[in-house]
Amino acid sequence: MNVIQTPPSRAQIERAAQVLKTIAHPVKLEILSILARQEPLDVSSLCSQVGMECQISMMSHHLSKMKDNGVLLSEKQGKQVFYRIADRKVLNIFECITAHHLGSNTI
Repeated sequence: MNVIQTPPSRAQIERAAQVLKTIAHPVKLEILSILARQEPLDVSSLCSQVGMECQISMMSHHLSKMKDNGVLLSEKQGKQVFYRIADRKVLNIFECITAHHLGSNTI
């Protein structure tokens, strides 16, 4: 059993909860999975790689929320906005969940 050596502060706990809340949606997890393999990508490139019918407006909404909560960073190049993962440590959460609850350790 893993034991936390130094208990997190209240601010760290609140930030962790915000990150979990932010990524707790199948499309958002798929966005992380795609960006883990290839970044930066724009909205339409991400939308084309999502495994379900994807609407640009809904993808933009998800990306905006993830950016606003510090999970993603964006960079505007001309008229396009490209997204990348702000801190790749967020992928550890995803990897942990898939490894321990879904029987896989790959993103």
